[in-house]
Amino acid sequence: MSMLFTPLALGPRTLQNRIVVAPMCQYSAVDGHPGAWHVMHLGHLVISGAGLLIIEATAVEPQGRISPEDLGLWSEAHAASLERVLSQVRACAATPLVIQLAHAGRKASTAKPWDGGEQLAPGRGGWVTEAPSAIPYAPGEAPPRALDEAGLARIAEAFAAAAGRADALGLAGVEVHCAHGYLLHQFLSPLANRRDDAYGGSLENRLRFPLRVVAAVRAALPENRILGVRISATDWVDGGWGLEDSLVFAGRLRALGVDSIHVSSGGLSPDQRIPVKPGYQVPFAARIRQETGLATTAVGLITDPWQAEAIVSSGQADLVALARGILYDPRWPWHAAAALGDSVVAPPQYRRCQPHGVKDLFR
Repeated sequence: MSMLFTPLALGPRTLQNRIVVAPMCQYSAVDGHPGAWHVMHLGHLVISGAGLLIIEATAVEPQGRISPEDLGLWSEAHAASLERVLSQVRACAATPLVIQLAHAGRKASTAKPWDGGEQLAPGRGGWVTEAPSAIPYAPGEAPPRALDEAGLARIAEAFAAAAGRADALGLAGVEVHCAHGYLLHQFLSPLANRRDDAYGGSLENRLRFPLRVVAAVRAALPENRILGVRISATDWVDGGWGLEDSLVFAGRLRALGVDSIHVSSGGLSPDQRIPVKPGYQVPFAARIRQETGLATTAVGLITDPWQAEAIVSSGQADLVALARGILYDPRWPWHAAAALGDSVVAPPQYRRCQPHGVKDLFR
């Protein structure tokens, strides 16, 4: 058996293999509620053979949405509409489902990517954004409103309440989004956080609010739920957040009871310069895994089965995540198992499609 297809204990759960479907925004919700697209999208991926599926970034309050079409979990009504989708998806496969909880901060209130992705002003479908400091993401954008203590308390409680709803939905766990330039990453990076109070300045202060949110989420989840955190290991900008900071953050996350860390990068500044190539973020995951002992997910241009196998078998990461690659090839785990001479769970309705000459692919 290849390492990629060996089971992995992740916190309280055991995954059937090391392949993760990364969270991918669909910009297809209506007032935060999922619909027919989400049934198709998640149903499509839940039978992929991956060991874990992470539902897209889901806003914990309306003003935390990236776009007006983002998924939300800020009310019981949103939990009910998500439950209707999940009931249909779960009827197709038993793949564990985790939901990524998020707040976009100063990167909120934008048009859908295929509509240009520009910032939407209040009165044109947008709203006033909030952030650690009144610094816009890009030149020409309206500055966000700097959060006061009441705002911080409101957001921390919104994360905890959404985690409670995720638990009530029977989801396997929650991933807290601290990456890609969204609100919690904004607190971490000195490029976005210019506060002069207990939440800004030193690294210890900049860690304070993200750790407060993660602690609130951990307290809202029972021990039988996975808690993960997604981070950007570096801003790819001089003077910004970097790997050494991420190592400190990861150690603190482990002490809070986080089960896994999902290591991405970038998204904080339009000035980033990313040397994109296959597996370009894997060294960050490897270093964090080596120095903290956290179960680590590597992501970013992992497209080849042998590449994925090498990452996990060499100990660079415990899991590998695919995003755009699995949208392009939603049966990637099947094809990886065939290439590596292994087997994968497939629904009985599809088992007759096993290729001629590939024995025992499906189980």
